Amino acid sequence: MASGFFALLDDIATLMDDVATMSKVAAKKTAGILGDDLAVNAEKSSGFVASREIPVLWAITKGSLKNKIIILPTAFLLSAFLPKVITIVLLLGGLYLAYEGAEKVYEFLSGNKHHKKEIEHKKLTEEEVLASEKNKIKSAIFTDFILSVEIVIIALGTVIQEVIWVQVLVVSLIALLATVGVYGIVAVIVRMDDFGLKLIAYTEEDNSFSDYFGRFLVNALPIVIKGLSIIGTIALMLVAGGIFSHNIDFFHHLLPEFPAILKEFLIGLAVGAVVFIVVSTILSIWRKVKR
Repeated sequence: MASGFFALLDDIATLMDDVATMSKVAAKKTAGILGDDLAVNAEKSSGFVASREIPVLWAITKGSLKNKIIILPTAFLLSAFLPKVITIVLLLGGLYLAYEGAEKVYEFLSGNKHHKKEIEHKKLTEEEVLASEKNKIKSAIFTDFILSVEIVIIALGTVIQEVIWVQVLVVSLIALLATVGVYGIVAVIVRMDDFGLKLIAYTEEDNSFSDYFGRFLVNALPIVIKGLSIIGTIALMLVAGGIFSHNIDFFHHLLPEFPAILKEFLIGLAVGAVVFIVVSTILSIWRKVKR
């Protein structure tokens, strides 16, 4: 009985070691999409009244956790009974990521950015403010759902050959860390300017250290969000290119003399450009037909 007990402990220790090892691999694979996730959510979680930023962010975080509760069991069931579907979903997700990255590159080069709705300078009622807030929260949660699907599928793709229990533990851990990590950083980012304003108002003395540091934080916020957006775009290309390179033989053997990171970026950029042209053409034709 004693030997059986110690054998069980040894099995558990081995399982935990496998989980830790595979979690590191999965974390590296999903790091790229997390960069875009962070940039998108930082943008969507800003712009609220200062007193409402944290409650709104908490509502989005709870929505993100609910998304994971829906996505994780579905992904595990597909992995157990229809594992080939995981690869198909992964490739479709790669096309989406490549398209999104190419769209951002096009907007940057052409200056044809999405027009933001002008904020009407009128006093809104409390009901209107809450309704607007709810709509923004729903939009953020929906975006989180799409990105969460990609994070879970990419993480699952790294452990698809492992036993189901390793898959469940590794992917669940990555999903949880993604939510806690991303929204924890977003909370710091969206409060950066408010903290800076408090530092500026901390002393009545002009040009004090707190004034300089406070102005630095206020001015740094848009730069941080812009920087995250650029990093996220590059990450989208790398993640998409990595998906195609690892799952399609043609891309796997393409450009063998190139460093892996450059090869994956170029593949992601090329595929994204093709998908972007196709989608843009279809949308253009559809608009003309509707007219």
